[in-house]
Amino acid sequence: MTIKLPKAIEEYFEADRTGSPDAVAAAFTETGVVKDKGNTHRGREAIREWMVEAGQLYTYTAEPFFIGTENDKTQVTAHVVGTFPGSPIDLRFFFVLAGDKVAELEITV
Repeated sequence: MTIKLPKAIEEYFEADRTGSPDAVAAAFTETGVVKDKGNTHRGREAIREWMVEAGQLYTYTAEPFFIGTENDKTQVTAHVVGTFPGSPIDLRFFFVLAGDKVAELEITV
């Protein structure tokens, strides 16, 4: 199933697919925030480091299959398969957008 994602979210998932920490960080605003696994990463450099660490620990693919709105955030649910405990799993990605960039991302089960 193909879903239509807003440009900023599409760019995030495309950058994530390439495995480039720099491209993922560039999808965010300068002051972007990522909340994942109980940790908060603030700013592009911290987001880049989060992706470097994730890339060293696991390989994975994320295929978005649902988009909706919850509490003024854009929710995307993706099927994630990889070399991490609990794979495969459907994760929810909650985005706050600022123009053509991601201002905030929270990843939950």
